[in-house]
This record gives sequence, C-alpha cells and structure tokens, in this order.
Amino acid sequence: MKNMIKLLKTSPVSARFGLIVITLSLVVALLAPILAPYGQSEIVSDVWLSPSYDYPLGTDQLGRDMLTRLIYGARNSIFIAFTTTMIAFGLGAILGLIAATTGGWLDILLSRIVDIFMAFPTLILALMILSVLGTSIPVLIVVVALLDSTRVFRLARALAMDIAIMEFVDAARLRGEKTLYIVWREILPNALPALIAEFGLRFCFIFLFISSLSFLGLGIQPPTADWGSMVRENSGAMNFGILCPLYPAATIALLTVSINLVVDWFLHRSAQIRA
Repeated sequence: MKNMIKLLKTSPVSARFGLIVITLSLVVALLAPILAPYGQSEIVSDVWLSPSYDYPLGTDQLGRDMLTRLIYGARNSIFIAFTTTMIAFGLGAILGLIAATTGGWLDILLSRIVDIFMAFPTLILALMILSVLGTSIPVLIVVVALLDSTRVFRLARALAMDIAIMEFVDAARLRGEKTLYIVWREILPNALPALIAEFGLRFCFIFLFISSLSFLGLGIQPPTADWGSMVRENSGAMNFGILCPLYPAATIALLTVSINLVVDWFLHRSAQIRA
C-alpha cells in the first residue's frame, strides 16, 4: 500500500487525472442502481426537457432522465467492453505466445487464419456478421472479441519471437521444459509490460468500437442504456439547439483519453525501469 501511494505521488498530473476519471467511472458503473435517481427505461416527463432540479441533464427523446441513462450507460458500456477485452486478450495473447514458441505448422496455420481476418475492414466484417447472427449482447461480445483477438495475436507473437531467441529460453529448452512452462515462466513475464499497455489500448479500441456499432444500430440494443446508442437516439436534438447528445459523446471521449493518459505513463515508467 505504501509503495502504491508513493507511486501515485510521483506520477504526473495527467496520469492522476486519468486515474481519477477511471476510478469514478468504475464507481458509477458498480453503484448504478443506487446512484441513478430513476429506472433505466422509466419515462419520467416530456421529451428533450432542459436541465432542471428534477432532471439535472434534462430528458431524452422519449422523456427518460438523461442522468439516469448516463449512469446505467456507464455500467453497460464499460462492463461489456471490459468483458470483450478480457476474452480477446486472453485468446489472442495465449495463441500468439504459443505460436511463436512452438513454431512450425501451428505458427503458420494460426498466422494465416489471422491474416485472413485482418484482410477485411473490422467494422464492415463485424456489421456483416452481426446482421446475420443478431445483435444480442452475448453474440456482440463473442464477435468483437474474436475479431479483435487477431490484433492481440500479432503483438503477442512478435514479442514472443523476440524473447524466444534469448539464452535463458534456450537454457529452459535444454533442461527439457515443456512449451507451456516456457511460455508461462520464461516468455510471459518479460512480455508482460507491453501486454499490459496493449490491454489498455485494446480496451479503448473495443470501447469505441462497440459504441460505434451501437451508434449504427447493431450494438447494444434499446432499451438498454449505452453511450453510443444514446448519441444516435438524441442526435435530432441538435437541430433544436438541445445539447443532450453531447453528454454521452463527452463521456466516451473523456474515458478514452483518461485510459490513454494512464497507459502512456505506464509505458514511460516501464521504459525507465528497464533503463
């Protein structure tokens, strides 16, 4: 705990700001049912009302409280993006490390499969698959995770190939260690800083990607609150000078920038430790 406090004290202002925003977002997401003044889909008044005491951010296109929708949107958007990132990162990193360590036909097969998926624009491929399989949350998570795991695979494989030629890996092979042991005990610890940074960047990408799908109508479906779909649903309000679609857009941008600030600080610190 003392080391953590010391680390935070020596961190730059940008990283502290990012950590504060991320922490507040997680708290809001976890305590959404307690913090939200109304129900997620509850119609409380007329459409597109201006901010007031009862409705601090006004109402949306159906008369639902915008603050409530933002709070529940944090829970849905963040947790779905985090779950998707965990699946994509776990699958891509494990297969990439194993492929680089094993080599041979397995490496060639996995690399060619990844090349096929990466040959198509991710958004177009996701739209095609979701239009066929449907847009339920489990399908959305699996499809986005599989598509994004290809990027993680390429990074993990490149890192592992650089580490696999080191002398300590050769020593482990000469001792007769199995592939999984070499991956887990020799390669993964040395690739971990870059993989952790990539996890943050992957989360940002998936978070924005799911928001984009929701904006296009093939992501998280109504009445479930989601920041991307909230921008689409209330976009017509801008014609009347009403700013309610800017609230979810601003939260998307703020969380994404905050995560990038923390990732940049982590990468800078890791480089200093190595030096």
